[in-house]
Amino acid sequence: MRYLSAALLIVIMLNGSPTFAGLTDKRLDIYWVDVEGGAATLIVTPLGESILIDAGNPGQRDPHRIFDVATKVAGLKQIDHMVTTHYHIDHFGGAAELAALMPIHNVYNNGDFASGREKPSPEYLNFKTEKRIVLNPGDEIPLQMAGITAMKPLHLKCLAARQTIIDPPAGAVENPLCIEPKHKTKDLSDNANSIVQLLSFGDFRFFDGGDLTWNVELKLVCPINLVGQIDVYQAEHHGLDQSNHPLLIASLAPTVAIINNGPKKGCEPQMFATLKSSPSVQGIYQLHRNIRPDGDKINVGAEYIANEDEKCEGNYVKLSVDPTATSYTVTVPSTKHEKTYAVRERVKAP
Repeated sequence: MRYLSAALLIVIMLNGSPTFAGLTDKRLDIYWVDVEGGAATLIVTPLGESILIDAGNPGQRDPHRIFDVATKVAGLKQIDHMVTTHYHIDHFGGAAELAALMPIHNVYNNGDFASGREKPSPEYLNFKTEKRIVLNPGDEIPLQMAGITAMKPLHLKCLAARQTIIDPPAGAVENPLCIEPKHKTKDLSDNANSIVQLLSFGDFRFFDGGDLTWNVELKLVCPINLVGQIDVYQAEHHGLDQSNHPLLIASLAPTVAIINNGPKKGCEPQMFATLKSSPSVQGIYQLHRNIRPDGDKINVGAEYIANEDEKCEGNYVKLSVDPTATSYTVTVPSTKHEKTYAVRERVKAP
């Protein structure tokens, strides 16, 4: 645990610029960085600790976009934890270049678990970091606030990895929605091996399943819902129809969905229709306006879309959870949209 000295606190109060993002308002912040249909989700805890889930594509564009949001918007100097959900280049490709721009301390991934699978590049395997850790279902990433009673509990738990799911709790009951669940052809790509994580802050819940696909998604909620109901859902696989099983979405019952799509990638018709028809969903956000021929039918209102044009500046979407964890606000800075949602009430054990 790091403790702030009185002198540092005085500097922060005088300058209005914290050394660690989150220290001044004690909020939990989540940023969806535009990596053009890849993935890069940056989490900043109320104590300024940072978690980056995926790092976009290789090259200059995506690492610099992540760096700019991390340093210029979130006020970070380092990435404390980076999780690579699976070994597709739009998820791990920018990591090595980002590590050259700012320190990345701990890297979590699936390790080298089977021959014949899609593999990360030598650049990813060899970039400088302090630790490389294989995540297993049930593992939690050690966060500074975890277990501190003076603040809302904060946890980031791995629910699935390499197609293995956490065990059900004792006394768990079957999910009544799981009536004749539909499967698809077995997915042999690394998408099915995606690391699935649940972030909780008090009663707030955020679900990030990487690019998980239908058959493994079903294992999370059928026959037992191992996730529970959530507040915010990052559309899996950039909003593609081969992911985002309707039973998953119905069982998680999110209030807000964020689609990290590109102008021509993701945000597909079935997924979009499922979200739109979900009685729980109050807000849907897109990183890009869909410019495919079918785009007009599967776009939300302009104020909910961070980037309108294909050649864009890489605008981000931000979510901030109140220190009491009773509400959260989603902002789209490029459109000046801002909306606050209530955190779902949760039934406490007797």
